[in-house]
Amino acid sequence: MLRIKPNCLYKSLYTYSTSCINDYLHAQINYFLFNKITNKQSLLQSHAYIITSGHKDNIFIAAKLISLYASFNQSNSSAKVFNLVKFKDPFLWNSIIKAHYSNGLYAQALEFYTQMSVSNILPNEFTVPMVVSACAELGVLFFGKKIHGLVSKINLFESNAAIGASFVYMYSKNGCMDDAGLVFDEMCVKDLVSWTALVIGYVQNDECEKGLEVLCEMHKVGGYEERPNFRTLEGGFLACGNLGAMFEGKCLHGLAVKSGIGCYESVLSSIFSMYCKFGTCEETYISFSEVFSKDLMSWTSIIGVYARVGCFRDCLGLFFEMRNAGIDPDGMIISCMLSGFGNSTSVLAGKAFHAFIIRADYKNDKMVHNALVSMYCKFGLVALAEKFVDGISERDDEVCNLMVQGYFKVGRLAKCLELFREMQLVGIQSNLNTLVSVISSCAELRAIYQGRHLHCYVIKNVMDENISVANSLIDMYGKVGQLSKAWNVFNRSHRDTVTWNTLISLYAHSGHYAESLSLYDRMVAEGIKPNSATLVIVLSACSHIASLEKGESIYTYIKKEKLELNLPLATALVDMYAKCGKFDISRDIFNSVKQKDVVLWNAMILGYGMHGDAKSALELLSEMEQSDVTPNELTFLSGLIACNHAGLVEEGKNIFGRMKDYFFRPTLKHYTCMVDLLARSGDLHEAEALALSMPIAADGGLWGALLSACKIHNNAEMGIRIAKHAIDLDPDNDGYYIIISDLYNSLGMGEEAERMRMIMKKKGLRKKAGWSMV
Repeated sequence: MLRIKPNCLYKSLYTYSTSCINDYLHAQINYFLFNKITNKQSLLQSHAYIITSGHKDNIFIAAKLISLYASFNQSNSSAKVFNLVKFKDPFLWNSIIKAHYSNGLYAQALEFYTQMSVSNILPNEFTVPMVVSACAELGVLFFGKKIHGLVSKINLFESNAAIGASFVYMYSKNGCMDDAGLVFDEMCVKDLVSWTALVIGYVQNDECEKGLEVLCEMHKVGGYEERPNFRTLEGGFLACGNLGAMFEGKCLHGLAVKSGIGCYESVLSSIFSMYCKFGTCEETYISFSEVFSKDLMSWTSIIGVYARVGCFRDCLGLFFEMRNAGIDPDGMIISCMLSGFGNSTSVLAGKAFHAFIIRADYKNDKMVHNALVSMYCKFGLVALAEKFVDGISERDDEVCNLMVQGYFKVGRLAKCLELFREMQLVGIQSNLNTLVSVISSCAELRAIYQGRHLHCYVIKNVMDENISVANSLIDMYGKVGQLSKAWNVFNRSHRDTVTWNTLISLYAHSGHYAESLSLYDRMVAEGIKPNSATLVIVLSACSHIASLEKGESIYTYIKKEKLELNLPLATALVDMYAKCGKFDISRDIFNSVKQKDVVLWNAMILGYGMHGDAKSALELLSEMEQSDVTPNELTFLSGLIACNHAGLVEEGKNIFGRMKDYFFRPTLKHYTCMVDLLARSGDLHEAEALALSMPIAADGGLWGALLSACKIHNNAEMGIRIAKHAIDLDPDNDGYYIIISDLYNSLGMGEEAERMRMIMKKKGLRKKAGWSMV
């Protein structure tokens, strides 16, 4: 019988067992290396096998472990694996830096980079983009600049676009667009990422025009691999939206569709957002329809676009469409709806939606409360807004600001100032619109004392740099006649076209026409482009001083710049040329306007009348009555002025009588013109009878016109009688005393004439010297 020695059996079994274990461990490690680990438990088991088999110092296995722990958001475990490896090469350092960077642990990623530098391991083309991007996210520009210096020193920039792109991103993220541009220009190879980083950098730093320029350059010079991708186009759409560049935006939209990128959901959302900023309803709705998943924000945006232009019916249609899609409205979308009703001035629809809000129980939503107050203020129903505000237990800043603006809008200027003072007493902050409303209220009330206090408040709160506030201050000082103070505010403020228009208008309305024209010249010299409102003001000044040369230069400018000849501008030109006696040009401009309004007709009729061409004036008046434009009181006054200048009594009577056909009651100006016409023609008694039968009280001007006619026609008795009426109404008019004195002399009543002169002397009245514009 064969006997086996125990030692031999043990060795045999041990060798077999060890061999099996090794094979098993190798199999597990191979599985780990070549298969995807889908859960954390499998990763821990594989890690245990690696430690058991003695492969923990294997750099490639350690790198994979670090990466996998990072994918399960276990960066601490990644760090432990890294620390157990004795020899660390750049590949392993990159792995641990990436593990932390990919999980948003930027500070820890930079700490490992610092350790890498201390270990005298130089970064490579894989290290730098991660570390520089971490600097960008943390905003540690000084650290990034050190890395920039090292990269330049070891010459890593050459032929590596990823490194350059990361520096472009870092400088852009920290607002250093000049440095970002320099890095980009120095890059030998520019890839899609670097182009995109520069485009988005410019857009995010409010340099949208430069962003679009870079995108156009990219499209122009880039090859197939450098064509704009969805991220680049998103930046372009954002830039177009911010700039309001509709034409460029539509071109970019076409490029997106042509390249096939336009079907990406993120791009469709960017296109929709861009059209929302343009505020064009049709294009916005089309782009909205193409968005795949319409969330509450999308619905809010599209409703907001229609609300801004007051299309409340479209807002309602979209609102109910949204509800049918199963999306419940929130306070923001309800506020957009209320804004739409307010902008549409549809009171009944707004009130009906208010009833819906009450039924839907939005009573505790502060945003909805404020929107309701705003809507009623826009309607001019401030009393309703007051009732609603009184029902709110706790007023906030926005409600008070809205009420101040509402009071100003409906002309309750004293209440506007009163509420503003209450706001100041309780410490409620005023916004810019409120300040403009309050300053404008002071201007209308001529409350300069309160206005100066407001000016101090504006300076104290550093609001004087705002252009709208500065414009309102300029207007306030100008309206109370303090043009020097208006000029001081103008010189200290930032100026836009409205600022210039305000000051030019103030000088013109104050009778300083030459100064207003000088201001216009200075405005143009400083490179500020005048708009149609500017030109209307300046042309009005030209009309008042009959400055044909200046007026013609403005008309030349209009034609040169191809400005639209809108009604106000056409009217101003017609008025200017007519008052300067150039009726051929004035009539040509008048005839060129297809849709004429009553103001334009009046300007042309009055122009003829003031220069004695009554025939043309009356023909034009008759032509106007046959058109679709209804005459107003000023039209008939212009006709009466024309008859007065030409002495056409019957025609004047006819025009005066026709006023009742249009249900107009003659004003004092109409009566004065008619009395003057009758008196000048010698019908003094009829003129007096008309003056005495007026349903309104006569003024000194009417009796003065009749008095002058009495002197012309040597009717001294009537003149003395009329003079008493004139002097009673205007006792400081020296002309009346002189006329009555002459009338007394013509009747041989020297003592009475001398008495009139003595009265003048006691009153300190002297005959004014004549003057001429020639």
